Amino acid sequence: MTTEIAPRDVTPPPLQAPTAKEKKYDRQLRLWAASGQRALEDSHVLLIVGDEYQGSNSSVAGVEALKNLVLPSVGSFTIADSAQVTVSDLGVNFFLDSDSLHKSRAEETRRLLSELNPDVTGHAITTPLAEWLPVEGSLKPYNLIIACAPIPSEILQRICFYALQSSIPAIYVQSAGFYASFSIQLPSAFPIVDTHPDPESTQDLRLLAPWPELDAAVDSLGDISSLPDHDHGHIPYILILLYFLREWKANHNGNSPSTFKEKTEFRDLVRSRARVDNPEGGEENFDEACAAVLKSITPPPIDSGCKEMMAMHLCTSLSSDSANFWVIANAIKQFYETHGVLPLPGSLPDMKATSAEYIKLQSLYKAKARSDVAEVTTTVRHTESLLSRETTIPESEIEAFCRNASHVRVLTNPAHEPFPSLRLGSGDHKTISRIASLLENDWEALLPVFVGLNARANPSSPLDVTALTSDPELLETLTKATAEVERVSGGELHNISSVIGGMVAQEAIKLLTRQYVPVDGTCVFDGIRSKSGVYKI
Repeated sequence: MTTEIAPRDVTPPPLQAPTAKEKKYDRQLRLWAASGQRALEDSHVLLIVGDEYQGSNSSVAGVEALKNLVLPSVGSFTIADSAQVTVSDLGVNFFLDSDSLHKSRAEETRRLLSELNPDVTGHAITTPLAEWLPVEGSLKPYNLIIACAPIPSEILQRICFYALQSSIPAIYVQSAGFYASFSIQLPSAFPIVDTHPDPESTQDLRLLAPWPELDAAVDSLGDISSLPDHDHGHIPYILILLYFLREWKANHNGNSPSTFKEKTEFRDLVRSRARVDNPEGGEENFDEACAAVLKSITPPPIDSGCKEMMAMHLCTSLSSDSANFWVIANAIKQFYETHGVLPLPGSLPDMKATSAEYIKLQSLYKAKARSDVAEVTTTVRHTESLLSRETTIPESEIEAFCRNASHVRVLTNPAHEPFPSLRLGSGDHKTISRIASLLENDWEALLPVFVGLNARANPSSPLDVTALTSDPELLETLTKATAEVERVSGGELHNISSVIGGMVAQEAIKLLTRQYVPVDGTCVFDGIRSKSGVYKI
């Protein structure tokens, strides 16, 4: 028998070069991956600019937000603005030029924004809000609404209602002079699977809950004191910790180290077994093991957000029209109740080991992760059958949920509360009480900015700042903030609106991609002091 050897001049297959699209959006793909980019490109954002009354409005902040959505390629945007371009617009809006004067502000802004990215489709609505905003129904096909203040309360109330009815988020932007703010109104439940937590917090090595194959890998080590120096210095630190955990349990009634003192003693035990005279150049793997004791000798992680999710009514009471998220969440809950742990993510940190040993260990973790995903998938399919669902949840969606299960978050708005500006303008006693309470502990003194921005929100019923506090100093601060907003008569400064527009776009991307954790409340920006803060009002 002869063995043929491939000639040396055989050309290897060419590497797959990045596409033009991947090159164009390379930076953002690193932040929210292909799935986030697809979600962004499937989105349609509606920007509503209030019909001009009582001075100017926050249209520049809204346009700046759109700019930062057009550049990363939001699928479509629509600008609803009935105003004509004025000379004052030309001084603050960079997406208008001298030829735009006296033309439709929505059409002109749409035209110039569209030049930024040919992949994005822009639309304009030029009729007054009261004429085109539907009296009944929803604002489909939009999946995010950005409203620019000031908007009459009855119109804003309708916008809030439509957003809640359609289960889409909405953002209310205010910008006047050096002050700005934005509030996010969420649906009753807004789940986020990929929250992008700190990588260290997601590490799940299962050292206190090893599965049979991982135990077998420790068994295969035998007596490590008899190993040659090279092998001893290349044991993966995970196996080192599991090996000495067995010894610790044998001497502590089967208990693992749990307190800081016990973990310190366990770390000293591991350190004492390293070979100080190893001719291989030291034993970095034992150093890694000692460094990992405090963060790795812990129960498998489960974040409070995941616990809250599993306790929610939507997680247990499913129906044929339940969102994919809740069907998978229910399967995750069943998995946790059965095993006492969440599905294994399956990722391993870098460590000192031979390539063969690292790959072998990595394969164990990946195989376990695949097994856990398969079990959850089986539960999902069974649930789909019981509910007679018409569509099947993609396996990739189930796998992503399992990988991120420990850190999922569900932001809620159970009372269907509209924007705090709307509640404040209507004299809602609960909202006024909340602001009064928050003012007492507002060390950065940013809430007066929000109060000032909303003092003009309802001309027919102006806000009485004396209802918020009886403290003379605080009352003076509130009065000054209100006076500053009145002084600028709602006029915008481009740099301030640009900053708040960038912040709004950042939160909009989180909402559209359902990645990262968006602001849950109201963000206030004081451009005079360059300070910002977030409040749950």
